[in-house]
Amino acid sequence: MPAGDETAAGGSAGGSVGGQEPERVLGVLLGAGSGSRFAGGTHKLLTPYRGRPLVVHALEAMLGAGFEHNLIVTGAVDLDAVIPGDSRGLGVLSNPRWSEGQADSLRVATRWAAEHGFDALVVGLGDQPGIPASAWRAVGAVRSPIVVAEYRVPGRNPVKLSREVWDLLPERGDFGARHLIRRRPDLVARVPCEGHPFDIDTVEDLRHAADQ
Repeated sequence: MPAGDETAAGGSAGGSVGGQEPERVLGVLLGAGSGSRFAGGTHKLLTPYRGRPLVVHALEAMLGAGFEHNLIVTGAVDLDAVIPGDSRGLGVLSNPRWSEGQADSLRVATRWAAEHGFDALVVGLGDQPGIPASAWRAVGAVRSPIVVAEYRVPGRNPVKLSREVWDLLPERGDFGARHLIRRRPDLVARVPCEGHPFDIDTVEDLRHAADQ
């Protein structure tokens, strides 16, 4: 499957809006895949990008959005060594079934969110270093069953998924919420965001991004 924005309502991510009860919003970063298309000497999420491991850029953007709590879902590679030591409000969930696809990692996150009483997830990918905290915050501030980011180029991450759609998500495959978004446009709100939603799948992607 798989991110500021001056048009979003002010206030902290997931706060009260128009007298409504505050939403409990959970930030989720998916980083469980094998990165099989990346032919570098290490897993792509650990490879250096602008002086730091690639995944750290996305992780710090999520943490900077101001959500009540955050999770990173891991699997194929241990990311503990690159998670900042002062990352308060961050949990690490290991998905032993990561090879079954992104949908399974997303299910791990929704189950945890349901067990802990959260109302919505804002989900992004660990290989998208160009999405800033302001985009995560803007998506999290909008109330809709599904909220997607819009950029000047094609892209939709991060995506907000409210509790009412969690049971509609696929149970397997590498699709995340993509098919649900296409199938149910009536549920989707779109938020203009700053940043760039490129992802790093190959060594060539990494070189291209570093030159930008």
